[in-house]
Amino acid sequence: MEYTVTLVDDDQHILTSVTIALEAEGFAVRGYSDSLKGLNDILDRPPDLAILDIKMPQINGLELLRRLRKHSQIPVIFLTSKDEEADELLGLQVGADDYVKKPFSVRLLIERVRAILRRGDRTRVAEDGPADGATQEPIVVRGNMVLDPGRHTCTWSGGAVLLTVTEFLLLKALALRPGHVKSRNQLMDAAYDDHIYIDDRTIDSHIKRIRKKFRVVDPNFAQIETLYGVGYRYVQS
Repeated sequence: MEYTVTLVDDDQHILTSVTIALEAEGFAVRGYSDSLKGLNDILDRPPDLAILDIKMPQINGLELLRRLRKHSQIPVIFLTSKDEEADELLGLQVGADDYVKKPFSVRLLIERVRAILRRGDRTRVAEDGPADGATQEPIVVRGNMVLDPGRHTCTWSGGAVLLTVTEFLLLKALALRPGHVKSRNQLMDAAYDDHIYIDDRTIDSHIKRIRKKFRVVDPNFAQIETLYGVGYRYVQS
């Protein structure tokens, strides 16, 4: 299938080079140097994935993502500069799925795009059911929480919890074995391809974001426990 990627970056050179590279790999690309126009396009015609530069005039990438996350959970990759470590962590907290540092290899960026889309494919099944011969993943029920991998949905006490692809995979890894501790390395393996390097803070940021989303539905949510120096576990109520 052909995937659609929306690219928003005010650097015309990056916009052109990344668009050409993605199209050469079979992606349909919609590119914008104007962040507001890019946001409106993403909301009006949701792509399969968005790539956003952090440093942009009018609306920077962080604010664009904040506005986007009010309406959509499509996967997002941030483009950041080498001196923007704080922005990288903030971007993950706001709801980005990954980030790539400038200057970057276009090949690396395409690998990240493919990895995230593959992860999304593994958590979704078309509404008419799995393909011939495929097995649909079972629904995971843990107390008040229901995870449906086939539809990429999560509810807590009947209330919807909107999760990104990465957040969903991390939560599923914890919920499949309640009470068992998952190290950060194990969680990385559950949510990322082997050839993609991330650090511990990336996992921590995603976990904080997951907790925050559950607490919007239930302020007393405390099922994801931190074991300092060890990892995380899901405690079934």
